[in-house]
Amino acid sequence: MRINKYQTENIVKIVLGIVTLLIVVVLFSIIAGIFIKGIPALSWDIVSQIPKGGYYFGKEGGILNAIIGSLYLAVGASLIACIISIPVALFIHTYLFQFPKIQKRIRLWLDVLWGVPPIVYGAFGFNLMLLMGWPTSLLAAIITVSLLISPVMIRAMDETLQHVSKDLFESALSLGFYKGEIGFRFLFKQAIPGITTAFLMALGKGIGDTASVLFTAGYTDYIPESLTEPAATLPLAVFFQLSSPIPEVKARAYAAATVLTIIILVISISSRIISKKLSKNRTT
Repeated sequence: MRINKYQTENIVKIVLGIVTLLIVVVLFSIIAGIFIKGIPALSWDIVSQIPKGGYYFGKEGGILNAIIGSLYLAVGASLIACIISIPVALFIHTYLFQFPKIQKRIRLWLDVLWGVPPIVYGAFGFNLMLLMGWPTSLLAAIITVSLLISPVMIRAMDETLQHVSKDLFESALSLGFYKGEIGFRFLFKQAIPGITTAFLMALGKGIGDTASVLFTAGYTDYIPESLTEPAATLPLAVFFQLSSPIPEVKARAYAAATVLTIIILVISISSRIISKKLSKNRTT
């Protein structure tokens, strides 16, 4: 029995539909599982207080130190990564505009760096700390996470710049603009929606990463007042509290996971909304 192309297309459509449905179901099951266990443990005290005496035995206190530490870490790392990524992405599309083979090799290496496990970046950050004589600190974690998310941000910006009209670059070049000037005055403006999305994507990745900060951020029950102090983060709060045998502490781990999930969802949704609003500045 021969299967014609229409039957093949229907089979592929059904298979893809089933796989998509399974992914959506698994995703919502994970989120629902976190919320079901975490929301009952959430309270104003949990999100507005730092741990107090006996907190890890189920007594008073909250995870404010981890919330603030995560925001400090993610924002700091994202800003550093943005400072690194924008010039690199613009360099690829201006000074390497006529060298597509070199562009492909750079993208390959960026994809390789993107795929390196976060724990490897954590080990690198730990070795860097030993070399520089630094203690576990917010600064060490920010540097480590910025290295982790830079390839992600560069590739996201690179994909955006690839959709910017090449005629724009060539027209500006024919008018006598320097390549660097074209990059920052024209390409950058057209890529603002994508750059904003890349920044928020990196922010979400930075705030949710555990392995890269496990050896570098340390952990503290206090809100860091300087870059040289250790910092708690929400992923580490979940990690440490979930291993406790005390039910109340485990419930607080799910509360921390709920807060972390909400923050990441807000960042993801915001990136779509902001990118859509900024896209009106982009020409084709």
